Amino acid sequence: MHKFLRTIGFSLYQKDKDIEKMLDEFCEDLSDMKRIQIDEDSNLCELRREVAPGMGIAIFGEMDREGRFQRRYYYPYLKSVEVTSEVSCSIQRHTERETYAGLLDEYKVGISLIFYIDNSFECRERVIDHHPVDTSDVCLTGLAVGGKILLPIEKTEKQREKARVAAKDRNNLLEAAKNGDEDAMETLTIEDIDLYSQASRRVMKEDLYSIIDSCFMPCGVECDQYSIIGEIVKIDEKKNQLTEEKVYDFIVECSDLMFHVGIAQKDLVGTPEVGRRFKGQVWMQGIIHFKEPMDE
Repeated sequence: MHKFLRTIGFSLYQKDKDIEKMLDEFCEDLSDMKRIQIDEDSNLCELRREVAPGMGIAIFGEMDREGRFQRRYYYPYLKSVEVTSEVSCSIQRHTERETYAGLLDEYKVGISLIFYIDNSFECRERVIDHHPVDTSDVCLTGLAVGGKILLPIEKTEKQREKARVAAKDRNNLLEAAKNGDEDAMETLTIEDIDLYSQASRRVMKEDLYSIIDSCFMPCGVECDQYSIIGEIVKIDEKKNQLTEEKVYDFIVECSDLMFHVGIAQKDLVGTPEVGRRFKGQVWMQGIIHFKEPMDE
């Protein structure tokens, strides 16, 4: 069973036999299946079943010589059309499956951001047909199985503008440091020491979440899962057409990145409102857009 099935409204599907039955029903109609021939003896098929707008289950497998679909694996997905980053993205195939991971050297979060590529079928097509895989932008989404709503930190418009300028200056310093600028490295080191000192003093008298405005850091042993704290910019409520379970689809601003976060209504603690913050652990997915379209 996939851990994040409950994120898109399948929390009642706890047993493998129930999930297998549901997947079998999804695979009864193969009219909109995508298929590519990998070599003479093997092919790759993709079937998607949407259970709410922009949300559903992707099923992958192989078509045998008798025309029967052999299911191999599946995962839940949540789509986004909002661009999160325009930084060049590296693509790497996973070892055991025909799936891909993306890696963004995003200065805004200060780490190499790794995510599960949702349009991996297109990536495989490009590799087979020898098309360029140069990326133009990435739209990220995070799936959560639990989360909390935090109150916002009160800021004036002047403070917000100051924070935006500081973030832009830091990004420039990070880029310069990556290119070998020793002065930028020294400046960043001094800033980090000062920040640590300020946080250490404030944490003695203030609540931790009044100090930490947003947070984006790796979580657990899987490289595409992150612990985040971000401001909710937009709220969209969806309903799973099969189970009638309600799902929240937030647009969250976290460390100057904008991306979608999906979570089942029953798994969220607190009342979400625009301006409040979301705190939780997410499995990061993303759709990559390429600079050059594939030939028809």
